[in-house]
Amino acid sequence: MKKAPTFIDVFAGCGGLSFGLMAAGWNGIFAVERDQNAFESLKENLIDKDSSRSFSWPSWLSKDPHAVDELLGNYRGDLIGLRNQVDLLAGGPPCQGFSAAGRREASDPRNKLTASYLDFVSLIQPKLVLIENVKGITVDFIDKKSKTGTINYAQKIISALSDEYNVHTRLIDTSQFGVPQKRKRFFILGIRKDISAFMEKNPFDVIDELRLEFLKNKGICVPISAKAAISDLETERNGVRDSSECHGFKEISYCGPLTAFQRLMNAGMGEGITDTRLARHNPVIRERFEQLIERCHADGRLNISISSELRASYGLKKCAIRVLDPDSPSPTITSMPDDLIHYKEPRTLTVRENARLQSFPDSFVFKGKYTTGGERRKREVPRFTQVANAVPPLVAEAIGRALIK
Repeated sequence: MKKAPTFIDVFAGCGGLSFGLMAAGWNGIFAVERDQNAFESLKENLIDKDSSRSFSWPSWLSKDPHAVDELLGNYRGDLIGLRNQVDLLAGGPPCQGFSAAGRREASDPRNKLTASYLDFVSLIQPKLVLIENVKGITVDFIDKKSKTGTINYAQKIISALSDEYNVHTRLIDTSQFGVPQKRKRFFILGIRKDISAFMEKNPFDVIDELRLEFLKNKGICVPISAKAAISDLETERNGVRDSSECHGFKEISYCGPLTAFQRLMNAGMGEGITDTRLARHNPVIRERFEQLIERCHADGRLNISISSELRASYGLKKCAIRVLDPDSPSPTITSMPDDLIHYKEPRTLTVRENARLQSFPDSFVFKGKYTTGGERRKREVPRFTQVANAVPPLVAEAIGRALIK
């Protein structure tokens, strides 16, 4: 048997990319994540568990949150020592500064972390480099210093890699890989030039060619609708109970899956799932949500940002609010838990429902705070944000299998 190929995950978040790669047969060496909340989830699912889906982890690195620049500064020699031992360096530098859903600021300090990722590449010199980000990373910023030039971070990454790697790019629609969400992400894949001679095809073409076989093996047909993904979590079907985690909250009392996708996500779990805590909406908000759901179904406004006039008529100030369409994949989920209203019930979605829309299995447990606000949003990664920022595990697994092939 061939030895399992190895990878390191940088900017790992809660571990969606790592989980998918391990499911595809990759061996994780370690992961880098600075946020305490996200690292708790990563540790719970992919470090502490004694299974094939756990990092091997080097003795020189503590199993704690670490910033990328901390590793580059304090463990430089150890990183250089990993040369010729790492097949893939994977990760997605923080996307908030690039995203059209946010403020999209060229000066956002998180944008500069792409340079730290490239420093990792130069130290470790992996065979393959995989970077995932929002489409906005390909769009030019105006350079405020020169006032005439532009900054394109995707081009900067591609240019920096091109000396040592043959670089391929692709905008991937994750819904085509069984993710019940209209989520398009930009992928950069670099293949070290000394092994590129053995690659006869564009790797993204190989990923496309293997997609239908991958879906067949999973027992699912695309696209997966929002209802097919989360209908088993409706409170009307399951009932509710006091939250096992949070005093004063209720959670869904789950009683099992209904559809093929739900059975795939729930495999081996049964009723014992986590992260089903419900938001506490007051009666006035619930009544507004009921009216809005009914109105949006009647007007065909599902999965579309609700107009300012309609929001105002229901006393809602939220700009990006949408009602979920039960018969289509969800729109791209965000870190804001009140961006989406359930297609049937007058409430926002739970962490578990968002995780289903990202193709996280029910066995994946999320840790840390549920939400955060204000200036802390730039520093903290609570559960809803962990889910929204992650690479969908099904997509990561499909890519991982294709890269092995």
